[in-house]
Amino acid sequence: MTPDQYLKNYIDGKLVPPQSGQYLDNVNPATAEIYSYLPDSEAADIESAVVAAEKAFPGWSKTSLQERSRLLSRISEIIGQNLTAFAEAESIDAGKPVSMATTIDIPRAQENFKFFATAILHFSSEAHHMVGQAINFTLRQPIGIVGCISPWNLPLYLFTWKIAPALAAGNCVVAKPSEVTPMTAYMLSKACIEAGLPAGVLNIVHGLGPKAGQPIIEHPKIKAISFTGGTETGRRIAAVAAPMFKKLSLELGGKNPNIIFADCDFEEMMKVTLRSSFANSGQICLCGSRILVERSIYDKFKAELVKRTESLVVGNPAADETDLGALVSQAHLEKVSAYIRLAKEEGGTILCGGERVPMTGDFKNGYFLRPTVVEGLSYDCRVNQEEIFGPVVTIMPFDTEEEALSYANSTRYGLSATVWTKDITRVNRMSEKLEAGVIWINCWLLRDLRTPFGGVKNSGVGREGGLEALRFFTAPKNICMKY
Repeated sequence: MTPDQYLKNYIDGKLVPPQSGQYLDNVNPATAEIYSYLPDSEAADIESAVVAAEKAFPGWSKTSLQERSRLLSRISEIIGQNLTAFAEAESIDAGKPVSMATTIDIPRAQENFKFFATAILHFSSEAHHMVGQAINFTLRQPIGIVGCISPWNLPLYLFTWKIAPALAAGNCVVAKPSEVTPMTAYMLSKACIEAGLPAGVLNIVHGLGPKAGQPIIEHPKIKAISFTGGTETGRRIAAVAAPMFKKLSLELGGKNPNIIFADCDFEEMMKVTLRSSFANSGQICLCGSRILVERSIYDKFKAELVKRTESLVVGNPAADETDLGALVSQAHLEKVSAYIRLAKEEGGTILCGGERVPMTGDFKNGYFLRPTVVEGLSYDCRVNQEEIFGPVVTIMPFDTEEEALSYANSTRYGLSATVWTKDITRVNRMSEKLEAGVIWINCWLLRDLRTPFGGVKNSGVGREGGLEALRFFTAPKNICMKY
């Protein structure tokens, strides 16, 4: 399975060009050169996808769980059989190291289909006995046509995390991947055709948010929206979808604290903190971008973090030794660089990084940025309050548990938090008081697909993952039978 230069939409079981005949440039972030073209789809393409989904829904919703499971498992197998091709395509599209795409992104996409193929066989509903009167039981039925819109940072990983449970539950899907990283979603279309997924069950339409995403949000026959992306975009989606009474799952931004106490396992903490700071060049909503360190070990931590950060290799995403590839686009590079300049204006000191990496040959114009560590900022400055989404972390000391909690909870976000300590009573106190949907203790990004995932405050509404996803993509109906 290989990428193509001109991508197509996947509608009604076929690969088709956009109705307008117009295409958008797809740029390789590592070279800053156009390497393919994606459909510049419009409302007419979305309408075709909805018509196909509407036609397919009666048959798909009545398809046995075993058959749905078999087809999702087959898609998972095809992704695994083409892992190298998918990983290389993801790397070229997103600028991330091939090694990361090979070990994280594509295996997780494969696992998403595999997990929900199995989970749907064990998904059950409730029964409630009214003694001497009646039996109540709950039917969970597919909603109908649902919209899935995913971001550019973990393209296939997050795209499949939405699509797989929606299909498993018996819905038909109209999905839009990010226009910044469309290639592996296009390759997924080919995998679905090879697997024999019935026509119209899944429709993948490429294009820009205002022209292709907005018609998904607005379409009256699309009954639920699952979106991952920025908080401001999520707010606009909610403003349109909520008055139409659509179900909404919004996984939005994060400004996650990494809280380090002096009694931690220092070496393990350093190893994981380096990863939680700069994995995927910091372009993961779960990265710990605010590092809070107990004062007694602050100087030791600072010296070690700077040393390890400076040792990270930024360069050719295809090279085995590369730790960080390119940022995803010129616009995003400019955004992250602007925050680094802002950090200086707000009184911060750049301990390392902060500038573009000079490259040669094919990569001389690529969007490469050195990982950056900043200290000396107040907890409430813009750099510590706003999502940067790049290889930039701030560090600051704290003296008490209460002070650490006040800093950690000070932002409008509440996606995740990490705590490093051996004190189990402290773990319980912190976990109870931290305002976050996911809390990691002495680890980071350790995910069990059975568990709920999502944030509080401006980090979103709803939960993904496990049975929560299957509940989201179904409608409960209570049946009361009197004796």
